[in-house]
Amino acid sequence: MTSKHKQRTTRLFAVHEFARNHFTKSDWFRVAHLTDTVELLEDHPRLLKSLDFHDDDYDGNSLQVLSKIVNVGAANLAELERYVEEQKIRTNYPQPVEARFVSTASGRLPERIVTFAPDVFQIPDKTVEPNVLSVMMPFESRFAGTYNAIRNVCNKLGIECRRADDIWENSILIQDVFDLIFTARAVLTDFTDRNPNVFYETGVAHTLGKLVIPITQSVADIPFDLRHHRALTYLPNSEGLLKLEADLEKKLVKVFR
Repeated sequence: MTSKHKQRTTRLFAVHEFARNHFTKSDWFRVAHLTDTVELLEDHPRLLKSLDFHDDDYDGNSLQVLSKIVNVGAANLAELERYVEEQKIRTNYPQPVEARFVSTASGRLPERIVTFAPDVFQIPDKTVEPNVLSVMMPFESRFAGTYNAIRNVCNKLGIECRRADDIWENSILIQDVFDLIFTARAVLTDFTDRNPNVFYETGVAHTLGKLVIPITQSVADIPFDLRHHRALTYLPNSEGLLKLEADLEKKLVKVFR
């Protein structure tokens, strides 16, 4: 492959990446009209059908059609690139990665970033706060000692500790919980008694790529699939809570260093 051919292929792949992820049927017809290849588009047996039904072969079909469009005319690749750039400007795509990357479990950006649009939550117009620990645990009074132990450690280390009942920003509690998880540097989850809300919130935290710190009064309360995550165990008495403070301090020093 010559250097010129390689460069052309790289440019085509860049156009294809955007088209595969963002083109609608309207976009395909627009670029077809711009490159005088409407007949080519209409004659393809699978492209638009695979787009409509989100079929697995859409990836290959879209690359095939783009390749044919480029082969029809020497100026078509530049025309495709111009159209893609216009769409990026029009839709403000992509946003700066720093402004939308909220995962904290990894210290590096992944090779692939997935965007999502949840129906249950609203994505808050906030960023990750590097000194915040969000706590997900039952709101029952018998966990007051546990929460006090967690706050004692956070106060000692200068970490801001938040729980959903500490704030009241939205009319729906689950939105406040989501906001806490979304903006936190780390999320502490207490699996004691297998509380379903804590399980749900842990799933949200893992989906957002958050660094999750599990604690529990019994390892048996941790779902089997999560037992490879090392949990801090404690007893709900004075001695047990002091041990929790000591263990948690060691963990948070590493997380918030």
